[in-house]
Parts: sequence; structure tokens; C-alpha cells
Amino acid sequence: MTTAPKQKTIVIGGITGGIGSALARQLIAQGHQVAGYARDQERLDTLNRELDIDAVACDATDAGALTRTMQELAGRHDGIDAYVHAIGSIFLKPAHMTTPEDWLQTLHTNLSSAFYALAAATKLMQKQGHGNCLFFSTAAAQTGIANHEAIAAAKGGIEAMVRSAAATYSSKGLRINAIAPSLTDTPLARPIIGSEQARDISKRMHPLGILGDADDVASLAAWLISDQARFVTGQTYVIDGGISTIVPKPRA
Repeated sequence: MTTAPKQKTIVIGGITGGIGSALARQLIAQGHQVAGYARDQERLDTLNRELDIDAVACDATDAGALTRTMQELAGRHDGIDAYVHAIGSIFLKPAHMTTPEDWLQTLHTNLSSAFYALAAATKLMQKQGHGNCLFFSTAAAQTGIANHEAIAAAKGGIEAMVRSAAATYSSKGLRINAIAPSLTDTPLARPIIGSEQARDISKRMHPLGILGDADDVASLAAWLISDQARFVTGQTYVIDGGISTIVPKPRA
């Protein structure tokens, strides 16, 4: 006789985004309690009405606000079993065309917000004696892709942070991992793949000849924060249609 999976409380940063909202839906369907935050109040209101979750407004680049939000959500839900940081940006310009302001914004949105969330979540989880955190990198941190210098540097920092944090908190019973997707069909990517020509070019870049979508990435995320992945920590899982590791046979 098998027992039902234990209901968990999962907090998702960037819960209104393509991957964040897809993950929320999958976790709710599995019977878990989901909370989260994002910046856009209108999108939060829409998601709260649709899913009946506890999603609040917070800017993840504000360390103090993020810490207070995490504490409030943990207090309302008797702790946090897992935290997912589904926050980031897409910035595609070569280094010589990237302004200092572009660089700092990319770094702050992606790496600084992840570090602030890591600090807030692990402080809470250490007191519980259990928990895990999941962050998002990019396939461009795994292999060189033109015009990705700034975003690859910021996301590559997340991978290094994850490995160090996994070592730091393993003795406290905490797991820390990351996922590195390639370009994924989400609202964030629409400016890049909005036309059929651009979408076809992006598909051809991937050995499988398709683009991943939010549910593909969310399924991997749901597994990584589950008890089925209890022996996994300090890892970055790449989900990219093969773009970072293989050279496909030419298509007929």
C-alpha cells in the first residue's frame, strides 16, 4: 500500500511569470499549498482569483522587502518546505553594446535577487531543520552563445552560488539546486520569438528542433523540490533540447 505524498508549503518568487505560474498550477494539482510573490499587483490579483493562492506584491531586488515577505508567508503557513526563485530577465547584447546601467540592472535582477532570496529562505529553513531552494540559471551559462555576455555572467553566478550554498547548508538538512533552461516559450521570451521567422530560427538552434515551454521546465522544478529528489543537492539541471551538449545530424 502506497501512502500519499506529504502536502508541502512551497513559496514561488516570480509566481506570475510563465514558469512560476505553470509550477504553481502543477503543485496545486498535486495537493500542495502554494504561496508566492511578484511585482505586478494586477497580475497577482488575476492569479489569486484563478488559483486561490496566497500571492503578494514584493520586489525581489529590495532585500529588506523580500526578507519581510518571506517571514510573513512563513508565519501564515507554518513554515516553508521549499522556495523556488523563478525570477530573471533576458538581455541579449554583445559586451561592447552593453551600458553600465544595462549590466547593473541585469546583475541586480538576476543574481542579487537570488542571493537575497537565498539568505532569507535559508535563515527560515535552518530553524525548521529541513527545506530546499531552487534557482534558475540559463543554458547560455553552460556553453557560449553569442550576445549573452551579461546574462550568462549573472546566471553563471547563480550556479556558483548554488554549489557553495549546498555545501554550507547540507549539514542543516537543506538542499539547494538550480535549473538551466534554454530559450523557453514564455511571455518573457515573446519579444524574441514573436514572429514565425524568429521562432523558426530559435527552433533550428535546438537539436530537437522544438522550443521548450513553461510546463516542461515546471515539471523538472516540481521533481527537484519533491521528496523524490531528496538525494540531490548542489546540482544544475540543464533542460535545453540538447543545445549545450550535442551537435545534431543535419536535417534532411
